[in-house]
Amino acid sequence: MTEETIAETLSPIRHWPALDLTGVDFDPVLTELMREGPLTRVQLPNGEGWAWLVTRHDDVRMVANDPRFSREAVMEQPVTRLAPHFIPARDAVAFLDPPDHTRLRRSVAAAFTAKGVERVREKARRMLDELVDELLQDGPPADLTSTVLSPFPIAVICELMGVPAADRHSMHTWSQLILSSSHGANVSEKAKDEMGAYFADLIGLREGSTAEDVTSLLGAALGRGEITLEEAVGLAVLLQIGGEAVTNNSGQMFYILLTRPNLAEQLRAEPKIRPRAIDELLRYIPHRNTVGLSRIAREDVAIRGVRIRAGDPVYVSYLAANRDPDVFPYPETIDFSRDPNPHVAFGFGPHYCPGGMLARLESELLVDALLDRVPGLKLAVPPEQVPFRKGALIRGPRALPVTW
Repeated sequence: MTEETIAETLSPIRHWPALDLTGVDFDPVLTELMREGPLTRVQLPNGEGWAWLVTRHDDVRMVANDPRFSREAVMEQPVTRLAPHFIPARDAVAFLDPPDHTRLRRSVAAAFTAKGVERVREKARRMLDELVDELLQDGPPADLTSTVLSPFPIAVICELMGVPAADRHSMHTWSQLILSSSHGANVSEKAKDEMGAYFADLIGLREGSTAEDVTSLLGAALGRGEITLEEAVGLAVLLQIGGEAVTNNSGQMFYILLTRPNLAEQLRAEPKIRPRAIDELLRYIPHRNTVGLSRIAREDVAIRGVRIRAGDPVYVSYLAANRDPDVFPYPETIDFSRDPNPHVAFGFGPHYCPGGMLARLESELLVDALLDRVPGLKLAVPPEQVPFRKGALIRGPRALPVTW
């Protein structure tokens, strides 16, 4: 592309409020931004200035995988953002670029490979069966979120992390306080510090360990001098909190299946299509509000004829990329036969969610257990009365009242 063809006229800045959306409604502001062009400029509710928003599938993948866009540089300048409080830790993996990011991810990679995830499959299935046993024993009506969809991912991530069962409740409480924006910065920061102190102790005790759980892998890497304790703690906190996102994703997944019973019946009748169907639901679900973490352009970069200047903050929208009609024909339709399905629900590039394979496993186990063991499962209230989280970064039902 020649210099002359690169647009220098900046698009207007669009204010993007954090709407408390219910159900699986797609953000109407994001819909407008996608229509306005492949690159727009946005101002989020907090932080300073404006940022580029990238919405097309190919562009999102390019930016997420291109070293010219840096996460580390976000530490050096204020950026417009969704979160009301933003105190990134200098050693946190989310704010590292390769090679430091690669080194840190490598320390726990074994736990998140297909083999590592398979290691917890049977234990996870047994834990889920116990929860469904209790659900059936107590009888309807029930809140599917508090009885199954919340305790199950907590138990699984704690198992993978090597957190003792007795400490699951503390982990859940800390995660909720960190993920919510409604308690204020001090409460959130205190919870993060407490979880960090817990992991510092646990990882410190496991230096030289040969076990396969995450804190043991971190302890071993620490003992070999490959990572610092601060880096290990930052990664453990991120992975633990990320493990709870399955509660919200599966909450939205079952909200869809319970409000569109024809889809649930299709999955009951054709168990073989469930893995592919879960990928389609992951593509469709609007799993977060607005956007996540930004990147900073390290140099001038041209995307679709628009010049992004060195120092400009850039956000990618994985939600928008998953609705790109050039990649997903009829993107507003849930199509269990969609193939291929190159969705980016777990991100892309170096910062791809390490727990993607684990989340898929949990979703498959949940769909199998609830559809097969509770065949009459249905909503106990009208769809519009299902309460959804307010003031949260991650979307999902606060409760899912069901009967059978």
